[in-house]
Amino acid sequence: MDFFFVWSGRKIKQYTFIVLIAFFTAWFFYLQNLVNEPVFSTPNGPKAIYKGEKDIALTFNIGWGDEKAVPILDELNRLNVKAATFFLSGSWAERHPHIVERIIKDGYEIGMLGYNYKDYSQLEDKEIIRDISKAQEVFKKLNLKNIDLLRAPTGHFDKRLLKISERFGYTVVHWSIDSKDWTNPGVEQITANVNQAKKGDIILLHASDSAKQTAQALTSIIQSIKAKNLKMITVSEMIANSTSSSEEIK
Repeated sequence: MDFFFVWSGRKIKQYTFIVLIAFFTAWFFYLQNLVNEPVFSTPNGPKAIYKGEKDIALTFNIGWGDEKAVPILDELNRLNVKAATFFLSGSWAERHPHIVERIIKDGYEIGMLGYNYKDYSQLEDKEIIRDISKAQEVFKKLNLKNIDLLRAPTGHFDKRLLKISERFGYTVVHWSIDSKDWTNPGVEQITANVNQAKKGDIILLHASDSAKQTAQALTSIIQSIKAKNLKMITVSEMIANSTSSSEEIK
């Protein structure tokens, strides 16, 4: 009888240990899945984020060129702008690793703009997946980690991209204010377009060579934002621990 209880105690300890190991293993994989799940995956499916509820997020798309990005970075530094989000195409980042390094060094957030600057709404699913995967490889080679924001290269997308992004673990980010700087309408008009911005807006700007007036417009843009007592934050900061507006794509 004494032997029976000694044997049972050992067995209980063994079983308890196995159960604990299984529990922590399951918890680990649960956390892994939680980390890789897009921020705004809802019961009705994933949605694109276009607005938050606090402060202002400046975002810059870069798809090509090597002349405008650095002056914009210089101007942001001069204006003491500590937070902005740059969405980079993989093909551009691959050709300009030194500018990518500068963006990181300056402390700005990086999101993905695919690899090639193509309209995702016009591509087949497999082509979208191939484009995102190719960009991922470039970002990996450049040691860009924890990228979880994705913007459709041309801004055009549908539910297919949202579902594909969910599988990759990305949150699709659109915008609520379009500066239209890429049309080069003049510094005053770019500023007027952005002056509509209110708390929670995500502003679209460009740092590609097509946007020839963006750097010059930044002074008045930043002054306007500060005059409204709004802080400039990254997209991740805007959507973290807050309610953000999402857009259901038909």
